[in-house]
Amino acid sequence: VQLVESGGGLVQAGGSLRLSCAASGSTFSFNIMGWYRQAPGKPRELVAISIRDVGGTNYADSVKGRFTISREIAKNTVALQMNSLKSEDTAVYYCYALVGGAPVWGQGTQVTVSS
Repeated sequence: VQLVESGGGLVQAGGSLRLSCAASGSTFSFNIMGWYRQAPGKPRELVAISIRDVGGTNYADSVKGRFTISREIAKNTVALQMNSLKSEDTAVYYCYALVGGAPVWGQGTQVTVSS
């Protein structure tokens, strides 16, 4: 299974970006898909996840009300709409899926928010 992200870039504070992630190599949908991020010198942290079996989502407190996660389950894709971006959102964003109980990560996409 491979996860490929797209949509990162440079944006001014207050702007918006949309990240997309497509999974390949599996005919099954994944129960959990989501996004993590890692800023320089900091550990990787959860941004948002989507849980198929319960139809629920979970967000980091720092992004609630600004970011929205969405999925097309049949296509094994997940997106992250990021609005009202802040400089502290600058990080490498990683797509994530739980596959057979094991985590799978994308290669990461850089998001830089200029103040």
